[in-house]
Amino acid sequence: MSEENISVLGKVSTAFGIKGWIKVFSYTDPVTNILDYPIWQLKIQGRWKEFKVLQGKAQGKGLVAQLEGINDRDQALAIAKAEIAVPTEALPELEEDEHYWFQLEGLKVVNTDGVWLGQVKELFESGGGNQVMVIKPCEGSVDQRERMLPYVDQFVLEVDLDRAEIQVDWDPDF
Repeated sequence: MSEENISVLGKVSTAFGIKGWIKVFSYTDPVTNILDYPIWQLKIQGRWKEFKVLQGKAQGKGLVAQLEGINDRDQALAIAKAEIAVPTEALPELEEDEHYWFQLEGLKVVNTDGVWLGQVKELFESGGGNQVMVIKPCEGSVDQRERMLPYVDQFVLEVDLDRAEIQVDWDPDF
């Protein structure tokens, strides 16, 4: 499976118990949505390998899952830290003004004055439902500062995937 045809939805944290279950760190919102996909691709030693999800459930503050072919703690530990992905075409269709985080990573970020602030490095949840966009400096950006912008309508004015650009209302000195 090629990198451009898959979407990473989480990662395996570690083993859970002695029967091959794994702890899962999900990037989906809500976190349990990752369990909606019956087949996962895990990146193991640089290669994607397919696993059928036999069971999955919320456990404490996280998730646990049982994968076909992973039957004991040692096998579960062997896939610890593996990324979990699904084919991009398996993702649900979004509304016109919605985007998956992976679509935003790498986009150029320009403010309303045409100043290039950098490129989206990543997005993360800062708690309470707040999302933050991390902008890294790159060739052509106004300076070498890394910035964190709240991903809210007040500051993020337009996302143009065709131009690979996000327009923001953000002062470069802030």
